[in-house]
Amino acid sequence: MSRRRLLGGGVAALGVAGVGAATGCGINDRRAEAAATGSDTVPWRGLHQAGIDTVPPQAHSAFVGLNLRSRVGRAELIGILKVWTEDIGRLTAGAPALADTEAELALRPARLTITVGLGPGVFDAIGLPDRRPSWLAPLPAFEIDRLEPEFTGGDLILQVCSDDPVTVAHAVRVLTKNVRSLVTIAWTQRGFRRARGTEQSGTTMRNLMGQVDGTVNPAAGSTDFDTLVWDDGSDQPWMQHGTSMVLRRIRIEMDTWDELDRPGRELSVGRTLDTGAPLTGASEFDEADFDATDRFGIPVIPPSSHIARARHTREDERIFRRAYNYDDPPDPGSVSNSGLLFASYQRDVLTQFLPIQQRLDEFDALNEWTTPIGSAVFAILPGVVEDGYLGQSLLE
Repeated sequence: MSRRRLLGGGVAALGVAGVGAATGCGINDRRAEAAATGSDTVPWRGLHQAGIDTVPPQAHSAFVGLNLRSRVGRAELIGILKVWTEDIGRLTAGAPALADTEAELALRPARLTITVGLGPGVFDAIGLPDRRPSWLAPLPAFEIDRLEPEFTGGDLILQVCSDDPVTVAHAVRVLTKNVRSLVTIAWTQRGFRRARGTEQSGTTMRNLMGQVDGTVNPAAGSTDFDTLVWDDGSDQPWMQHGTSMVLRRIRIEMDTWDELDRPGRELSVGRTLDTGAPLTGASEFDEADFDATDRFGIPVIPPSSHIARARHTREDERIFRRAYNYDDPPDPGSVSNSGLLFASYQRDVLTQFLPIQQRLDEFDALNEWTTPIGSAVFAILPGVVEDGYLGQSLLE
């Protein structure tokens, strides 16, 4: 378009310019909002590590299992944890880690949290077997398990969560490359939830089966949460303010789940698909009535349904779950490779997680479509206060 035609366009040209200006303002507003979101941080130092009671859970996660090399002992583990303490403090604040070769990638933490734990084998490696918590051991074998070595066990765990996947990838890279002479990566499992802003804050996530996942969860920060999740040091004094993590990788047979009709799906879980309400209720958080029957005397919520089998039998049997979906490239000949990274946190694995899992192993209607293929148990270290470092209460 020539200058003459543009200037001769009069009102029409001015109108177009006005639309462009308005659009530009909208773009600038969105950019400002995105920059503010990317700059959000979660305080890292405190009695507890961040990333467990962080609300709402971030949209992206990576769980990285690492194994100590054979020569690594107590002194080397102290070195690893001191390096991680320094790097985590910087990264979660939106600053590059020491010797960060991609420093620009660290400037948008987007609520980055990094949570560190120890596996059962570490305590023998560092010569402190008597300090291993009584519940810290691989889970017993279950009939429903089809565990694969590439998703099972581990000496160390890094749980890295953020609302931005680039931030997650960068943090994993920094934390692993700086200690690669002392550890090897056993496995990496990446997960996701709805993107931040997609749903109202506090909305229960849905897994890839379309079901709400995690309705019956103690509220972070509540008295129940503190009692059920945080260790009080009665078993191992150094564990006070830490917790346990059970990470289960659960494959979902989406191809056969697709063949099940909507009523069948709801009966298998015990909840309606649209609202997540128990079959005896009207809204998601209604109390399920497991004694209710229809006019023929048949239980409204089948005793074999997932929520019937997973419900706690004692108040102190409850757990806190923080799950993520995964959707990886399928194996040759398969259509899908999807499932759930089920992270469970509780004070004591033996008295809280294990009884629930045993009931699900005995019978759960969902077992026809779900298979645990990975399993690991870790002691999540207490938080870091003032000038301390991760694991200091154990190692000094």
